[in-house]
Amino acid sequence: MNILVINCGSSSLKFQVINAESEKLLAKGLCERIGMDGSCITYENKADDTGKEFKEVPMPDHNKAVSLVLSALTNEKTGVLKSLSEIGAVGHRIVHGGEKFTTSVIINDEVVEAIKEVSDLAPLHNPANLIGVDACKALMPGTPMVAVFDTAFHQTMPEKAYMYALPLDYYRKYKVRRYGFHGTSHSFVSKEAAKVAGKAYDDCKTIVCHLGNGASVSAVMNGKCVDTSMGLTPLEGLIMGTRSGDLDPAIIDFIAGKENLTAADVVSILNKKSGVFALSDGLSSDFRDLEEGYLSGNKYAKLAVDAFCYRVAKYIGSYTASMNGVDVIAFTAGIGENSSFVRAKIVEYLGYLGVTLDEEENKKRADVHRIATADSKVQVYSIATNEELAIARETYALVK
Repeated sequence: MNILVINCGSSSLKFQVINAESEKLLAKGLCERIGMDGSCITYENKADDTGKEFKEVPMPDHNKAVSLVLSALTNEKTGVLKSLSEIGAVGHRIVHGGEKFTTSVIINDEVVEAIKEVSDLAPLHNPANLIGVDACKALMPGTPMVAVFDTAFHQTMPEKAYMYALPLDYYRKYKVRRYGFHGTSHSFVSKEAAKVAGKAYDDCKTIVCHLGNGASVSAVMNGKCVDTSMGLTPLEGLIMGTRSGDLDPAIIDFIAGKENLTAADVVSILNKKSGVFALSDGLSSDFRDLEEGYLSGNKYAKLAVDAFCYRVAKYIGSYTASMNGVDVIAFTAGIGENSSFVRAKIVEYLGYLGVTLDEEENKKRADVHRIATADSKVQVYSIATNEELAIARETYALVK
């Protein structure tokens, strides 16, 4: 069975087609700048390895984007499918499932309504995810759709980890608690980390650092997530691209009063105008730009990078304590996989764990590679995440 995996953002759409039985990647691509000028689609036929195609094409909405994706997949010359009937199911990444969804589910009207009910917990993500669902349903009626939730993997956290020290009525009435995100990535990478470390998954203490424009850390003990850095929403935790991460909550009221803003206005600033973008004085939220600025002597780029790495190191330390030790630390996602500079700066803090960076190994680019010296007491790896494969596995398990 072929599974189409859709990861839909507010102005982007990532897609892959994966053969569920062999787990072979058949095609992949990305639609960018949906609803904006300069929209484009990148498509790769991985089955025949015919190379990458790039085309600028108007995409006023996600319906058009999905239509272009399906056309690319069934193109007579470069497509990997003869017809859409060869797609057995579509797996959709959904960011927030609240407490209702602890596992993946087949999408029906009830599921859609339940996702909408918790959309205020992930206002940048859930509505965009549902746009992708609607677009696929319109163009592929009758094809099973599956929701795979970023929050599901973290539902094994104990109460002491997920409860906030607030009046319990807020939890009882509104389910205000820590949920965590990037769950498909943390699940996939923690399993891979145990495998490459030569340890059984249910007998391994792993810290996964998912570092991208959105970033989070998780503690995975004996095959279960026991803590994670993101909270009720994806705003808590690490400093991110444009998100503030942890801060004194009184800051919201303080800034609102000084700037004559509403609480919602300030939260929008914390989501969209903060993070390394703010610390770099507006230079960039992209770590490639920040690294270049750092090395050229830009003091604000240096501040942004140093603060980010420091926050990651603090979480690694706290999660080591929470599990009473750690066997493996894994870096993943856009920054974690690609920035040897950032990895090195974080590892500088890990001497107390008996970790020494292997500088030559750290510079290499591979899906999986060890970046600590062989005599380090904790194994440290860079591991390429594969959220799409994780979503395909979940989807196939439900519909086969």
